[in-house]
Amino acid sequence: MEPKKAEIDRVDRALLRALSVNARASGAALAAEIGVAESTVSLRLRRLQQLGHIRGYRANIDLAALGASLQALISVRLVKHARAQIDDFRSAAPHWPGVIGLFHTAGADDYLLHVAAADASDLRDFVLQHLAEHPAVAHTETNLIFEYVDGDGWQDLVK
Repeated sequence: MEPKKAEIDRVDRALLRALSVNARASGAALAAEIGVAESTVSLRLRRLQQLGHIRGYRANIDLAALGASLQALISVRLVKHARAQIDDFRSAAPHWPGVIGLFHTAGADDYLLHVAAADASDLRDFVLQHLAEHPAVAHTETNLIFEYVDGDGWQDLVK
């Protein structure tokens, strides 16, 4: 059983909300925004990282500007639920070219793979090279993404 995460207070929650808007904000800017000393921000950020509440900082890259204008969600159903096959698929898939994320799901399908590609031909090649030939994969269904909108409803969880 996973250990329970340490409780976070109003200051921690305010820091998390502020970082979600601008992860590059300086300690001084964060301190001014939430009304605490800069040294408090530094200590709290270190603590939140150590506790695993902050897993990292990332740049939000425009993949279309880099030539990957097509994104898709690919449902993947495995042949069987043998541990070795699951582990093999789980360890390989996140590293295939164009993979943005991998979700292990419940329901008819086992995984949902979020991928980016230059065009429909590249997406087809991805499916053929990485999914159709993988011994653990029984079935896939590809859904093109026409539009993605960031959600902020998760912020209610840190109030």
